[in-house]
Amino acid sequence: MPSMGDGRIRARGLCRTFGAKVALEPCDLDVEPGRVTGLLGPNGSGKSTLMRMLVGLVRPDAGSATIDGVELSGDGTAVRRRCTYAPGEIGLYGELRGEEHLDWFLRGREREARTRARELATAFELPLRRPVHTYSHGMKRQLMFAAALAPRVAVRILDEPSEGLDPQKRSTMIQLLERDVAQGTTVLLSSHHLGEVDRVCSTFLFLSGGKKISTERADDVARRARRLVRATFGPEVRVDELARGLRTAKGSARGSMLVAELASDDPRPFLAELASLPGIGAPLSLDYGQTSLADLYRGLYGVEEAC
Repeated sequence: MPSMGDGRIRARGLCRTFGAKVALEPCDLDVEPGRVTGLLGPNGSGKSTLMRMLVGLVRPDAGSATIDGVELSGDGTAVRRRCTYAPGEIGLYGELRGEEHLDWFLRGREREARTRARELATAFELPLRRPVHTYSHGMKRQLMFAAALAPRVAVRILDEPSEGLDPQKRSTMIQLLERDVAQGTTVLLSSHHLGEVDRVCSTFLFLSGGKKISTERADDVARRARRLVRATFGPEVRVDELARGLRTAKGSARGSMLVAELASDDPRPFLAELASLPGIGAPLSLDYGQTSLADLYRGLYGVEEAC
């Protein structure tokens, strides 16, 4: 096993085109050690391309990256010794038994990794003596996750590891991941499930159309929650005009709902402003101090779920 480095993932100006298609515009990335960073965005946003470049499976057109203190260069072998990677695509040898596939995945790793992989697979109740071609989609995904979590490395890069899993197995996966991170592992994770990344991630990185559009810390999302007010009005109120005229908050209209981000943690100036406006009246409903990653995602992309 290689000696441990700093456990960080850094990228500067990584970019990639495929013919005329820009898969990823120049992108900077900083994943802090011992934390989980969630990589989010719609299909085609560049998430998988970024992950493949970080582990040397796709060569960047420009830019640089280091993983656990090792610079990405050549075919990426040096970097892959410092991390594990679970790809978003499933491409397994169906004739191999589950336990044989774990050994194949972990060839070149320390001997103990194969033992840990079997323990992790057992936690998923995988039939390791059966050929992989008899596995369901979710079982194959769990086998790949067990292999990715087994080696003693400082960094893991996981592309949609829970895709196709039922809620119970997804919960098992999250518990195993939380236990791994508690031991100091750095994780870059992409996922379709906002509730999943909301639970385990300390930072969220949003991509869209090959561009990095936002980076949000979980504590900043919580801080924004304390300043968010949603007020629903009757049809007589022009909510769009109301939002534009606010002095004590930054407002936007969603149909009959006013969404206002307050200038401070104290909602009283905003409520006083609403009460002073002629022809507004009391809102039909008022919700204060609640937001979520799903709200943030909806605001950035205008859709309900990551996909």
